[in-house]
Amino acid sequence: MRYTQGKYIIAKKQAIARQIYSFEISCPEVAAAAVPGQFVHIRAASFTLRRPISICGIDKEKGTLRIVFEIRGEGTAQIAQLNEGQLIDMLAPLGHGFTIDPSYKKVVLIGGGIGTPPMLPLAKLYGSRATVISGFRSAGAAILQEDFASAGAETILCTDDGSAGIHGFVTEPFKELAEQGGIDAVYACGPMPMLKNIAAICKEKGIFCQISLEERMACGIGACLGCACRTKRNDEEYFAHVCKDGPVFNAEEVLW
Repeated sequence: MRYTQGKYIIAKKQAIARQIYSFEISCPEVAAAAVPGQFVHIRAASFTLRRPISICGIDKEKGTLRIVFEIRGEGTAQIAQLNEGQLIDMLAPLGHGFTIDPSYKKVVLIGGGIGTPPMLPLAKLYGSRATVISGFRSAGAAILQEDFASAGAETILCTDDGSAGIHGFVTEPFKELAEQGGIDAVYACGPMPMLKNIAAICKEKGIFCQISLEERMACGIGACLGCACRTKRNDEEYFAHVCKDGPVFNAEEVLW
């Protein structure tokens, strides 16, 4: 796993929804090595532990990464106070990313809440071959819909309260797509109950599925062993570590 630690310039900052921010970070050596599904580990001043944030965009020509994150505590609140032109302390790129196959003709990308950002690099790669299903609490929390459409992907929006798109969970439109058939792969990131349901549908239909797990992390490089999750390989159960062995896993490997 190749990663670097450094302080990089924030080239662009946007508030894209309530308590949700988008940073574009100038980091040529990181952008050159990054792949969809990886994450960055960011230090907030005065906090010992870094905060893991999924990579939302990779521009190798410009040498930039994009991250989109939600304020969930004092650490992310402090990161959100950084502004354009300031430096951000980052360890990146970390973890294993998604398996990309240029031969896939139809893929489904599923994001729940703040699990939606890591789907955008995949949408840009697959373009019109991708259908993106995004789920949010309400219309006010919905993010990145225009970005997905600009990438050429079909977009399906779901909200818990019915204030935008389909009233319900992402599993409902996905079930319909799965019944239609022809899906080469499914990629998903979001809450564990959502991922469990998506994995079950894919197993029933025989669809290749990869999921990105969200977990609290301390070191981000597999040294502290704090982000363990139960998985199986070759019919043997073992504890994998989300930061080093993941965050992306084949869905069939995860023991729910």
